[in-house]
Order: sequence, then C-alpha cells, then structure tokens
Amino acid sequence: MAKVIIKRKNYFARFLAIAIGAAIFAAFTPAIAHAVETGTLESLTKSTGDLKLSVDTSWVLITGFLVFFMQCGFAMLEAGLVRQTGVVNTLAENFIDAAVTLLAWWTTGFAIAFGTTSNGFFGVDGFFLSNAFTLNNGAIEYAMGSGGSTAPINTLTLFFFQFAFSATASTITTGAMAERTEFKGDLIYAFIMGAVLYPIVVHWVWNNGGWLNKLNFHDFAGSAVVHTVGGWTSLVGAYLLGPRPDRVWGQIPPAHNLGYATIGTMILWFGWYGFNAGSTLTLENTGLVGLVVVNTTLAASTGAVAAMLYIYFRFKQWHLFCGLNGSLAGLVAVTAGCAYIMPWAAALIGLVAGVMVLVVVDIIEWFEIDDPVGAFAVHGSCGMMGTIAVGLLGHPALTINKKAGLFLGGGFDLLGVQLGGIAAIALFTVAFSFLMFVPLKAVGLLRVSEEADRIGIDVYEHGASAWPDVYPIDDLQFDDDEE
Repeated sequence: MAKVIIKRKNYFARFLAIAIGAAIFAAFTPAIAHAVETGTLESLTKSTGDLKLSVDTSWVLITGFLVFFMQCGFAMLEAGLVRQTGVVNTLAENFIDAAVTLLAWWTTGFAIAFGTTSNGFFGVDGFFLSNAFTLNNGAIEYAMGSGGSTAPINTLTLFFFQFAFSATASTITTGAMAERTEFKGDLIYAFIMGAVLYPIVVHWVWNNGGWLNKLNFHDFAGSAVVHTVGGWTSLVGAYLLGPRPDRVWGQIPPAHNLGYATIGTMILWFGWYGFNAGSTLTLENTGLVGLVVVNTTLAASTGAVAAMLYIYFRFKQWHLFCGLNGSLAGLVAVTAGCAYIMPWAAALIGLVAGVMVLVVVDIIEWFEIDDPVGAFAVHGSCGMMGTIAVGLLGHPALTINKKAGLFLGGGFDLLGVQLGGIAAIALFTVAFSFLMFVPLKAVGLLRVSEEADRIGIDVYEHGASAWPDVYPIDDLQFDDDEE
C-alpha cells in the first residue's frame, strides 16, 4: 500500500510541474512576441551583453590586482634570500621597477605588444594609449580590446592586466642581479625591458597577428613570454655583472631571513591564481577557469614535494629554501599549459620542475655565475621546460588547434612548434640582453663601485640599513675617494 501511495504522489508532482510550466509559457508567449515587435528583446539582449562585460571586466581587474600583488611577493622573497647588507637595495629595486615599467608600458610597450601588427613582429599603433578611447560629442567612448587583441574587455582593462605581467618580467631580473647592480642602471634596463624587449615577445605570441600566434604556439599565461624572457635576461645580467664580493664557489651564501622568503613565496603562489586563471580574460567558461586553478595548484604542490624529497635524499636534511623554489618552479612550468593539459599532467610537470630547478642551480654554480635567488633556474629553465611540455602532454580537447602532444599520440606537430618557438624567444632575449647590458657596463652604470662592495650596497646607494641594530651605518667609514 505504501508503494502505491508513493507512486501517486510522484505522478501528482509531475502533473503539477507540467501544469505550472504550461501556464508560464502561455502567460509569457504574448509578452515575448510583443518584445520582438517593439524591439524590447533587442534591448534585453544588449543588457545581457553589458552584464557579461561587467562580469568579465571585474574578473580581469581582480586577477590583475593579484598579479600586481606578486610584486610584494618578489620583494619579500628576494629580500629574504640576499645577505643583510643588500636588503634595502633589493626592496628599492622591486618597488621602483613596478613604477618604471608602468611608464614604459604606457609609452611604447602596450602598443608594440598589442598594436596592429607589422609583419607579425611588433605593433605600430596605440602609443600612449591613443586608441583606448575617443570623444564623441563630448562623451567618452571606450575601445574594446586593441589592434591585435579580441579580448572581451575594454582596452584600458587589458592595458592594466598586461602591465602587471610586464612588471613581473623585469622583477625576475632583479633577483639574479641583486646586491651589486648600480641603481641608475637598474632604472634604465627596467624601462627598456618594459618598453621594447618584453613587448616584442608578447606580440609574437599573444597578438592575433604575431608570427608565433599564427603558428599556434601554445603559451597560455607566460612560461615563455614572461618567465623565459625574465630568466634569460637575468642570466645575461648576472654573467656580465660578475659575482658578489667574497663569493666562494660551491658555497652559496645562506639566505639571511627565511621567514621573509617563505612569506614572499606564499604571496607569489596566491598571486599565481590571478596570473593563470585571469588569463582566461572571461568567466564565460567556468569549467576552464576551474581546470586552470586546479592545474596551477597541483604543479605548485608536486614541485615543492619533489624538491624537498630530492634535497633530503642528497643531504639528509629538509631544506626550506629548496622547497620554496620547488613550488615556484612548478608554478612557472605549468603556466604555459595550465589550460591545455589534464590534472595528472600538471602534477607530472610539477614533479619534474621541482627536481630540475635544483639541478640547474648546481649547473649555474658550476659555471661560476652568481644568481643569488636562483632566478634562471626557476624562471628560465622551468619556463622553457613547461612550454615544451605542452608539446608532449597537450590534450586534443583543450589545445588551440585540437592537436595532441607527442605522449598522447599526436606526433611531432605540436612539439615542433613549441620547440621552435621557445628557441626563437630564448635566442632573441639573449641577443637583446647583451645589447642592453653591455653599453651600461661600458659606461659604468651596470655594477656598483668597489667601495660599495666593501661597505655594502645598502649604505652606499641608499644610506640605510634594514637592520640598524646589527648592521649600524655609523660604524662604516666611506673611502674619501669614493664619497
């Protein structure tokens, strides 16, 4: 009897739902017909489009704020890893680089990156945001996207979001060149990077007319565009600078404050959700946003674990610094493919990156290039590896051209484009970096003087100490010839 009653209740519920649906349809059909006749439906469609634009703009701005907050992460990380005599200088460079890069991005950088293409190599319009808006009978009309971008947001929003990426590229370089770079030289090279070097590579990859973009080169959020460029620039700069004073090869100077370094790394990890997920530029495909976030988290986690285990098996100690750089290595490596791979592939990429970063640190040390924070190992080597990994692990349901990576049965088509693209970016960056740094070195604007090495760059360049109780300025004497 109970079963019969339940069945009747189910039938009644279904009948009631159908009746309500029919009533709603009958009530609104005339209204819909009237809306079509009077143009109200068109107005409703426009309102829906405006709502989507508002949501997408809010998403891009919020994630852009996260990417900009990464500047704080870099500052804390680098300040913690350098020696205490260079903390103020490191903080000053990270701070001012963001301001300098914005000016460079505003004057020429954004236009070169996203302006109308010239043979796929650089943009030729939109300098000083000249194409961002127009005046029409006293009213401002805002442009959408840019000459080389069909982003579903206005030009000014795209400008800010991409500026935050540009600032990241120049900040990577300060870490490898820490403790011995002339401050005026830092201002100059940061401006050049934001005005010319970084934008050209952006144009190749992310401008619709860029030559690598047309080849379907896959770099979703910047393993190649941001991190490989920053990594190779930092390596060239560190090589031309020479080592810090009292540097003993094979004995990397210990980080002076691992607390700072840990806080900085956690801020960077947090900011990376803006870096990768924000690169969707829209919330229309929420599944894709979720995939990017999960892949980003998996790679960071497996990178940290792999690095900690690798260093433990070598030295029987759990080195915090290695774990921190392992997580960053995983984040850098997955940035290219976070939207093109499955979660298991992201975990694998993080595992490889976590070990790779420590091996490359040893190689750079063997070549006697002083990189205080392991900038090239984290950003350069893992940026290239992550870009190539798309050609190995890319899933055909996710890639731009629906081609699979080599390990998923797709052959060498996708891998060949990834290899050729990353080689072109690396070669161009190295050549440009030498052209940028060598003249600075020739005129004495690249490395600080011997007196700065003797008393510490913080005191010499800034007249300050981050730790006046343990490193007092008054106890230091300037050489009269260098004052």
